[in-house]
Amino acid sequence: MTKPVVYVVTGPTASGKSDLAMEIAQKMQGEIICMDSMQIYRGMDIGTAKPTREEQRRIPHHMVDVVDPKDCFTVAEYKDAAESCIRDILSRGKQPLFVGGTGLYLRALRTPMAMGGAQGSEAFRKELEELSRDETGRQTLHQRLQTVDPESAGKIHPNNVRRVIRALEVYEATGIPFSRQENPQEESPFAYRVVTLDLPRDVLYERVDRRVLKMVRMGLEDEIRSLLSRGVPRTSQAMQAIGYKEWFPYLDGEGTLDETISLIQLNSRRYAKRQLTWMRREENLLWLDAGDGQLMEKTLKYFLE
Repeated sequence: MTKPVVYVVTGPTASGKSDLAMEIAQKMQGEIICMDSMQIYRGMDIGTAKPTREEQRRIPHHMVDVVDPKDCFTVAEYKDAAESCIRDILSRGKQPLFVGGTGLYLRALRTPMAMGGAQGSEAFRKELEELSRDETGRQTLHQRLQTVDPESAGKIHPNNVRRVIRALEVYEATGIPFSRQENPQEESPFAYRVVTLDLPRDVLYERVDRRVLKMVRMGLEDEIRSLLSRGVPRTSQAMQAIGYKEWFPYLDGEGTLDETISLIQLNSRRYAKRQLTWMRREENLLWLDAGDGQLMEKTLKYFLE
């Protein structure tokens, strides 16, 4: 049987993904599914460049504002919820269209069991490495692995610190035990056609810098203060997002506003570069110039061919 086809518009931050997706959705009676790991959080609107209420009224959006910022949300949870959205959209005769730049989400959707290459949090990894410096810590790590993934714990010796840490890191990033991710790949029930937007590096970085300044003018600082006043911990998964964590020194009186803005711009540029690097490792993508005057026409042609 032919698999239902799902369309995806991805690329680095500030490349124009959302605008293109809105145009495409209007042309083909589509509904948009968010593929951004931070737009899923409620109350994080400005710093994530979330679609506006007017845009969400014009085109139905899914997987936006579905998680409280105090909570964690794994890749596995995202995959399950997003696939439910696909089925719902198809059942109503509409076209599912993903838009976003979270490469790990795309990989999880297209090759569901191929998430052993998940990139975990550097801070989490350093925490585990610090704990592994003595025998007691190594035993603690192995016991932690035993709790979340007894099969892997049975195969990995406590002194094989690197593999223990990697198994814990993969579970932390995806919510799926490492032992399951070493199984043969499960085939996706859907076929994905993916367009990736690209821009010359200098043009992209200029757009990133302008976007950060726009977010600050729109009230990003107030948004972060509001989240903190609601009890969202600084250490939460949501508050580690670029554009949010950089404000903490400034809010503590340890930095200037200009320094904060410059750091957000720097980290955003670095993130855009990492997104491009990730996408270049993916297969079966159509790369298109985001500045092409016929971008929509070329995207539609690829999706419909």
